[in-house]
Amino acid sequence: MIEDVQAGRSARSEVAVPVDPETAFAVFVEELDLWWVRGPINHHAAGRVVEMRCEPGVGGRLLEVYDRPDSEVLELGVITVWEPGRRLAWTSSLDDVETEVTFEPAASGTEVRVTARIPAGGADRGGTAWVRVVPPWFGAWCRRRDEAPHAMRDIARLALTLRYERPAAAARWLAAAFGFEATGPLPEGEDPLTEGDHGHPWIEFRIGNSSLVVWPRGEATDGGDRCRPWVYVDDVAAHARQAAGVGATVVEPPAAPWGLPMYVAEDVEGLRWTFLQARPTMR
Repeated sequence: MIEDVQAGRSARSEVAVPVDPETAFAVFVEELDLWWVRGPINHHAAGRVVEMRCEPGVGGRLLEVYDRPDSEVLELGVITVWEPGRRLAWTSSLDDVETEVTFEPAASGTEVRVTARIPAGGADRGGTAWVRVVPPWFGAWCRRRDEAPHAMRDIARLALTLRYERPAAAARWLAAAFGFEATGPLPEGEDPLTEGDHGHPWIEFRIGNSSLVVWPRGEATDGGDRCRPWVYVDDVAAHARQAAGVGATVVEPPAAPWGLPMYVAEDVEGLRWTFLQARPTMR
């Protein structure tokens, strides 16, 4: 929830997790790469990420680590408060957002609260995302970590997008009828969904390690497909050249609209396929 405050804006969320505050804090910072969900839009350079990392202590950094021999990184934030079992805070290196996470004892274990503050006149270019992702992602990991392998699991190289006239209602139906599990809370609003601060509504399910994305119905300009396969490849540009060389129509040339290189091509019967850059961690 984004709400106005006297000095600017703030966003807040909370989640109860079944571990004590000291454990919750340790899991948050030490197992960031395990609870942060891999996906096409969950990183700034989604085709290159090999690790999410939190360096300990005040002055430590929150990082996206990339696939270079010298471990090239993108600094997401710098830690300003480090109180194990109690409080963690950082300033964003990409915008003006300041984020605080508190860990308070609760009957069920720990109440984790995330607050992001944007000063008056400040910019939010994604820094408030932690407010949205911590409850579903961190909460889910804390609930299953005792039984789950402690190894990062990326998504599969084949995914699927489905387009509906009423995507919010369709997503809720898919979850109820087929038991599909979403990577975040399903939208409660009525269709048609409105765009948020960072783009069109994105509803993503996971079936095993496969991704299923629900979008609003495609327009005529993008083919109007109700169902479109997504395939992650090692080299998007080379793949596009190969496809064009044997007669595929490249309707959207290679580009990186979300920091993820991708292109769209039509097959022999006009079905459109989206090809995206695979991460080194995708098998």
